[in-house]
Amino acid sequence: MSTIDTEQTTDNTDSGAPIRRLAAWDTDSLCNLAAEFETPLYVIDAQRVRENCARLLDAFPAATIRYAIKAHSGQAVLKVIRDAGIDVECASAGEVKAALAAGFNGNRIQYTAVNPPARDLDAIINWWQENKQLTITVGAADTVERLQERGFDGRLCIRVNPNVGAGHHEKVTTGANAKFGIPYERVSELATQWATEFDLVGIHAHAGSGISGEDLSSHEELVRRMGTLTRTITECAGSLEFVDVGGGFGVPYRANDPPLDIHTVAERTRDALGTVDATLAIEPGRYVVADAGVLLTRVNTIKSARETTVVGVDAGMTTLLRPAMYDAYHEIENISASPTTDSMPVTIAGPICESSDIFAEGRSISAPTRGDIIAIGTAGAYGYEMASTYNARPRPAEVIYDDSTAKVARRRETRDELDVLETSSDEHSVSLSSVVSHSHSSVAPESTMSSSSTGDTPPGGESQ
Repeated sequence: MSTIDTEQTTDNTDSGAPIRRLAAWDTDSLCNLAAEFETPLYVIDAQRVRENCARLLDAFPAATIRYAIKAHSGQAVLKVIRDAGIDVECASAGEVKAALAAGFNGNRIQYTAVNPPARDLDAIINWWQENKQLTITVGAADTVERLQERGFDGRLCIRVNPNVGAGHHEKVTTGANAKFGIPYERVSELATQWATEFDLVGIHAHAGSGISGEDLSSHEELVRRMGTLTRTITECAGSLEFVDVGGGFGVPYRANDPPLDIHTVAERTRDALGTVDATLAIEPGRYVVADAGVLLTRVNTIKSARETTVVGVDAGMTTLLRPAMYDAYHEIENISASPTTDSMPVTIAGPICESSDIFAEGRSISAPTRGDIIAIGTAGAYGYEMASTYNARPRPAEVIYDDSTAKVARRRETRDELDVLETSSDEHSVSLSSVVSHSHSSVAPESTMSSSSTGDTPPGGESQ
């Protein structure tokens, strides 16, 4: 652990604000962290995560709140969320493993199966055997059959496709996408059947990611439909424990965009749901961690081009994918520059051999010089989580600071580690004729697969 003076890493007068802008971070402390831990570097503020959790708990005092781990699955962050009293929603077996490792008990974990690979289901069932209060959410009758083949008869939640979607980009609008959930009109019939075969505890739907105030009408319509469906299921299949209306609560990425009024969202959500014999549940992800993180990157190239000045940095789309994938906007500042430095419009580009590897075009920042530190704001959600090793580039480091102490939460990947999956061994070689013959033979049911094929070791135990 490295101890760094981080007492001024954020402007404490902004600690109670509904959003932390990039300008609220102390530039000297961020530059010190970049010097100590090198770049690219993600920086996470544990206290800001706590503040966001507390605001959610205050707005939804009677609801069950489950943090969507896919926004940020780091152990240090998960432990902060665990201690804040918020549960977790997991979209993969790997996320369930992360939750267990962070100390969440089964009764605080909900696994949402979206076209789940056999290895995921095998691992989940292994962990369920030791954590019978773990809830599995299914979005297809086919998934239920696969769970039954593995002996599952526990806590079941049905993911509903309400045919209502919202979000900041079409790629994250899920509520009306056929990939997600069982069609609304089929759910009550299936619920009646599955209530006799499982412990049917809830229904779930999710409109999309990055919902803003402009999207609340769609969110309200989804919640209304879920309230109606809950009342129908209660009549035909019995009471549910909860009705989960998802999350997707957005945060403003632009400096002048207003923050989401989460208390208004909560009030309108409760009004839209109506009276139900079930507990309201929500699944925020981005809202918990987005403004608790920044990405620091160092300028290595300044090039005058025909129509712009290109500022090359050591982070790229493999470090922060959102701008390339979603055309996402992030605040960007040259935090090495003095207050008197003139601003200039620049294109900020990474080192990846792709024309989409651009963080900003025509963005006005303090005129940079080689070696300056560029800070990219609101990078705590879907930042490190979507990082990759494309172009054979190692993933960045991440530090988390708390109580004036900064420590490495995720160390920097090395080039040597990029080759660890490579093998020159003939141990697992098979003849092509054998592969072809397998394609014409009967395939064993998934339930007969060896559980060791998952390669997962539950925290505190051994692979079975």
